[in-house]
Amino acid sequence: MTEHLFRHETGKLVSALTRIFGIHRLQLAEDVVQEAMIRALQTWPYYGVPDNPAAWLMQTAKRRALDIIRREKLFHEKQPEIAASIERLPEEIDGPQFEDEIRDDRLRLIFACCHPLISLEDQTALALKTLCGFGIPEIASAFLTSEAAIAKRLTRAKQRIQDQGIPFEIPAGAELESRLDGVLHVLYLLFNEGYKASNGHSVVREDLCREAIRLASLLAAHPAGDLPRTHALLSVMLLDSARIPAREDDQGNILRLKDQDRSHWDHGLIGAGIMHLARASTGNHLSEYHLQAGIAACHCTAPDYADTDWTRILSHYDRWVEISDSPIVALNRAVAVANVHGAQAGMEAIKAIAKPEQLETYYLFHAVIGDFEERLDRRLEAAARFSKAMELTGVASERSFLEERQRACETNTPFRPGKHKGPSRSS
Repeated sequence: MTEHLFRHETGKLVSALTRIFGIHRLQLAEDVVQEAMIRALQTWPYYGVPDNPAAWLMQTAKRRALDIIRREKLFHEKQPEIAASIERLPEEIDGPQFEDEIRDDRLRLIFACCHPLISLEDQTALALKTLCGFGIPEIASAFLTSEAAIAKRLTRAKQRIQDQGIPFEIPAGAELESRLDGVLHVLYLLFNEGYKASNGHSVVREDLCREAIRLASLLAAHPAGDLPRTHALLSVMLLDSARIPAREDDQGNILRLKDQDRSHWDHGLIGAGIMHLARASTGNHLSEYHLQAGIAACHCTAPDYADTDWTRILSHYDRWVEISDSPIVALNRAVAVANVHGAQAGMEAIKAIAKPEQLETYYLFHAVIGDFEERLDRRLEAAARFSKAMELTGVASERSFLEERQRACETNTPFRPGKHKGPSRSS
């Protein structure tokens, strides 16, 4: 509960305080919020979790922020104004507000982080850390890079904000649209971390998915963000989220797509996703989000796994790899190839991936190869790949799933989906 609360509240608190201090004092806002979280960890185990923990965190952060501005000479002249702004902060930061511009502080901060003076990679790392409560290991996993590299990106981005005097504001017109791709990328990574978590007990973190959908919906509802690629991304999120209720069983065991009970899918979300996909079909620009939404729609509209239109899915992947050099996209395409042409063709598609070394630390790379090896009846080779994948994943339920697949290969027994022992869904 505490981890979920901290992640959910961190971005809201940092955004609200940044609006007061200015984005050039982003580190100060982060430090104040971090101290509030530490204080909670120190006191709640002894005195109990307060009735309204979010309000408790807000009040603690506000008091700490007031202490700092009263001590710092930098704030001396503006102390009364800043103090009054802090005092006016509500106990809980809830609900977006729209007038002529985006009023939601979190979305505002994403646009500020995505300033063109900051590189795209640094923009994304900063937004994920500041707004979404991601740790450095999670960001490193999302980027398939080292923690040291992410730490450098965060330092570089914050220094750039300081040196260039980047304001905490939503730009207008063409300048706003020019930042949109960075914002969409941040929301995409936020959703992906929720849909396929990089660590923890469960493969799904629904709070992150919901927050990504909320922010994307805000963006799509604003005139500046009401563009085909925004609706395409929102379609991806809604269609993928629709399948979440069936991705794990009642014991928290992972269920593969072929093993899921499709009656548990959320058909309301599927309908909304299809609607946004239709809104994305205007214009002449084909984005990666359009192709992902098309793939997701194929899955969501198929009556069962056997009747999935894998040929069409492969066609989408063929177009996707033409506009993206991501090895993960190429890996996913290999899965589609295997479903159309067989496991050996899938193996050949993996061998053709450019820069395969970038996937060596990605657990799904080894899991996919293990699946192909098993389908080709090379069970010992498959077991070795499942073992490697198990070492690389940070999700407990993934490790349990892979361990059972490894054991089934080693003992030459059928793998029974949903029968492996996993952590409780309530964990």
